[in-house]
Amino acid sequence: MATGKVDFFNDTGGYGFISTDDSDDDVFFHMEDVGGPDLEEGQEVEFEIQDSPKGPRAANLTRL
Repeated sequence: MATGKVDFFNDTGGYGFISTDDSDDDVFFHMEDVGGPDLEEGQEVEFEIQDSPKGPRAANLTRL
């Protein structure tokens, strides 16, 4: 599992990006994959990194 911090979150669109040392690029996430209350910028999270056509995407994301 990778760890990182929410670098950007768009509450209107329900998506954001996580910065992590485990990937050169920020990792995309969507709240439909997370569930629960919206994440906030700076929130620490743990997740798996999956490849997607548009770049790395977070899966199995949990709040720390």
